[in-house]
Amino acid sequence: MASKTKVTKRSATKEIPRATKKSKVVTEKLPSPPTESEEEAESSGDDISDSSEDESNIEEEDEEEEEEEEEDELDELDDDEIKVDAKDSDEEEDEDEEDKEDDEDDEEKEKVVDPNKKTSAEQHAEQRKLLAERKLQRKSGQEVQQIKSLWERLRVTKPTPPKEVRDKLCDEIWRLAQDIVLDLVMKHDASRIIQTLVKYSTKERRDVIVNSLKGHYYVLATSSYGKYLLVKLLHYGSKESRAVIVNELHGKLRKLMRHKEGAYVVEDLFVLYSSADQKHQMIREFWGAEYAVFKESGKGKTVLEVTKESSEKKQLISTNLAGTIKASVEKGSTGFQILHAAMKEYVSILEDDIEANDAAIREFIDILSEQFAELVHTQEGSEVASTLIALANAKERKLIIRSLKSHTTELIKNEFGNSVLITLFMTVDDTVLLHKSFSAEIFTPELIFDLVKEKFSRRPLLYLLKGLDGKYFSPLIQKQLKKYEELAYKKTSKKPQEQRRNELAVKAIPLLYQGVLSTLGAENPEKTFEKLLSVNIAAQFVTELILTNVEVEEVNTKLRPQLLDAIFERTVKGDVLEDFHLINKVPFISRSLKALIQGNEFKFNNETKKLEAIENAEKIEGTGSDFAKRVVSEVLENNKLSDWTNGQGAFVIVSIFEVLQISKDAKFKELNQELKKIKKELVKNKDNKGAQLLLALLQ
Repeated sequence: MASKTKVTKRSATKEIPRATKKSKVVTEKLPSPPTESEEEAESSGDDISDSSEDESNIEEEDEEEEEEEEEDELDELDDDEIKVDAKDSDEEEDEDEEDKEDDEDDEEKEKVVDPNKKTSAEQHAEQRKLLAERKLQRKSGQEVQQIKSLWERLRVTKPTPPKEVRDKLCDEIWRLAQDIVLDLVMKHDASRIIQTLVKYSTKERRDVIVNSLKGHYYVLATSSYGKYLLVKLLHYGSKESRAVIVNELHGKLRKLMRHKEGAYVVEDLFVLYSSADQKHQMIREFWGAEYAVFKESGKGKTVLEVTKESSEKKQLISTNLAGTIKASVEKGSTGFQILHAAMKEYVSILEDDIEANDAAIREFIDILSEQFAELVHTQEGSEVASTLIALANAKERKLIIRSLKSHTTELIKNEFGNSVLITLFMTVDDTVLLHKSFSAEIFTPELIFDLVKEKFSRRPLLYLLKGLDGKYFSPLIQKQLKKYEELAYKKTSKKPQEQRRNELAVKAIPLLYQGVLSTLGAENPEKTFEKLLSVNIAAQFVTELILTNVEVEEVNTKLRPQLLDAIFERTVKGDVLEDFHLINKVPFISRSLKALIQGNEFKFNNETKKLEAIENAEKIEGTGSDFAKRVVSEVLENNKLSDWTNGQGAFVIVSIFEVLQISKDAKFKELNQELKKIKKELVKNKDNKGAQLLLALLQ
């Protein structure tokens, strides 16, 4: 062991080249791969004489180290010897670091003085030159470069070239490009040239381009770059040129729908550029090969009419539709409207006989259950989604609700999606799940302001308040929603409709009140209570909310009175002659006040043209005659009756007069007397229809 100590000290004191010291350090520690610094050190420029000396020293040390390893196998090192070795090793590593820094400095010097080393700019210039040479060697390379230089001038928008200059550039580009159009449209950069040419060319030239590409439209549709030109041709092309493209793609649509690029072309063609007949023709391709080859086959017939001709046709069409839909869904095309139209065809076959097609219905719902959110933004898709919800069992409906839950805000605001939400409200028996998934998520102070003032988003809210009231739902929408209701009761739903709606309303109405009342203290000046009442349909909704009778103590004793007070404060109090008063600023506020004055106790009879009391009416405290007395008291006590008989306020007084007269309230006599005092003013106010109605009532 003493021999090892002796060797270590000798190697540490003797001047040894870096390569030798590194060899020893590696040997004395444990075998390990050399680091980058060690490799650099070993490869640094040493003298030839140093290298020969290194080799002799290495051989000498190797022999000594072999002796040391043999001794190590018999005995372990003493602690003192280990410390000596560690110290020597640390000294060697410090020397290595210094050598490494010296080497790096030397290398930097070599880089600076190297006359053959090219700068980065020179290397990039060579690369650009090489790329340009390669482009010129390609097919039509020379023409493409000339066309590009012209195109750069044509596509400028700031400032836009004069029409004469632009037409001249188009002519020059066309002269160079007319024989190589197909070569250009398949290239990444050159495709944009033809797109710009199509945009600025005449109808005749566009037709020439369309005809020159005949026989290649399927290739264009499946090309990453060619598809953009195809869409441009559809957008700017004439009716005849579109027909050329549609006819050539006929029979290939099913294949294109399964293609990553082609699916988008088919979607644009169907949604934006096809006539009604062309759309039907495109959908018939999904029925099968016969209809894809022969355009006239099945023309003018619905899919149900064709499937009822024979069981073979029904089986064939159903199989083809199901196969195409499944493949497209797997390719990620669920959101395409043309696919929704194909789904609608398939669903119409399934719902025609729900018992016989039960297995197919279950399978179809399973395919789409996770992707329902991608259906609801189109008319066809929303009809498919609503039908499947109606046909689904309880377990399947839970999966559908789960997939739609995270898209609730978009669902309720969508033109077609809101009907899907209403269908859920009308068909799902688990009202607790519905409330947690939808009502509790969207009927919040943050969202209510926007929901009640939008045409589509307020519909599900109005359904919870008033059902399918003809005042808010057209006969067509009512018919559609009732169809889903009938399907649901045939299959799964058991709970009575009014019970289901009442259970949802009891949970939702308090949230709606809280959301509306939150606008009273809104910090955002654009979302205040006054702003809400300034929107016609929002004010109408607030009125319906107040006039909805619900057995919730918090609503009847706290929330409704608060809302009535807020409306009274902002629409009755104050100077009614001022322009900023809501009854003048927002003319339809008078209609909301009239509705609150009549409440659920009175209704206008269109036949007799008179207001009549409703038998067995569900009186709501604070509305109807109660609100009429409250308003007239405010007007009379402040001597403002004359002011109120001008403008829109006169219609409010007319409504109060009729309500108090029918209910035979003591306030009626007082109002009648005060009106007679200002009768001369009413006579003079001939342009005010409300004032003239009051005169008629007084006689």
